[in-house]
Amino acid sequence: MTEPLLKVRDLKKHFPVMKGILRRQVGTVKAVDGVSFDLMPQETISLVGESGCGKTTCGRSILRLIEPNSGEIRFREQNLPDLEEKALREIRRHMQIIFQDPFSSLNPRQTVGEIIGAPMVLHGVCSRNEVDERVRNLLSKVGLQPTYASRYPHEFSGGQRQRVGIARAVALNPDFIVCDEAVSALDVSVQAQIINLLLDLKDEFGLSYLFIAHDLSVVRHISDKVAVMYLGRIVEFADRDSIFERPCHPYTQALLSAVPHANPRHKKQRIILPGDVPSPINPPTGCHFHTRCPLSEDRCLNESPQSHEITPGHRVSCHLY
Repeated sequence: MTEPLLKVRDLKKHFPVMKGILRRQVGTVKAVDGVSFDLMPQETISLVGESGCGKTTCGRSILRLIEPNSGEIRFREQNLPDLEEKALREIRRHMQIIFQDPFSSLNPRQTVGEIIGAPMVLHGVCSRNEVDERVRNLLSKVGLQPTYASRYPHEFSGGQRQRVGIARAVALNPDFIVCDEAVSALDVSVQAQIINLLLDLKDEFGLSYLFIAHDLSVVRHISDKVAVMYLGRIVEFADRDSIFERPCHPYTQALLSAVPHANPRHKKQRIILPGDVPSPINPPTGCHFHTRCPLSEDRCLNESPQSHEITPGHRVSCHLY
């Protein structure tokens, strides 16, 4: 049996809330509050949920771009939180990230060739004489002209800049890439091109993705499995078809009811959730979702639900199951 490429167990990231002249801690933002999942080689897991649920913080904590408070993050059987700086730098060439904003994620003072070539020089994967040729090959793979290597980021459109970011991410032949809202800042037509590009690169390089997104139609196209997050916790985890065809958690059902349909004659019942998302500084007791759940019971107010496997591979954190 194939071992998972990435194992995440009870990952937590809490941010202190400081106030006053003396900067005393008056609270804690529980951005990620006990996330667990396995990512297999050449698999795509999508993290979905409302803004502020902890998706980006989770992805960055896994890469240790943000230091987690606690939890286990095993990549190739190495626990990343335990690694010292030198060991972490060596393993980082196998883990990369594609940022949401294609404008601010590229250095405006560097040419495209320097941006893509810098990781290869830093990690010593090839000589400086070979960098230029590899940069041109990568530009061709992401659908850009090799001659663009001498241009600067301000000379490109948003979609072209995101392609540069993707080329930089795959420059070191990584095994794992976090796609942090990689298409949300792009036009719909460009989104389709970037998604197809990511799928092609996944097959060519044998990549595994943690795909963070809001657009569920994009998630359905690219994912193998889907994890639904709410207030820092995964409330439902299953393969793509199970999530979209047989959603079990009331929050997942509400999210999917909001997905627009291409056929204007298609009618479906919208599930309107009352109120706003509670503050992660002071989340509700028991089940975090009970303040907005149309099916909440008395036990939901005080008892936090555990994750239950209702069918093989389909886990739900809800007292209904």
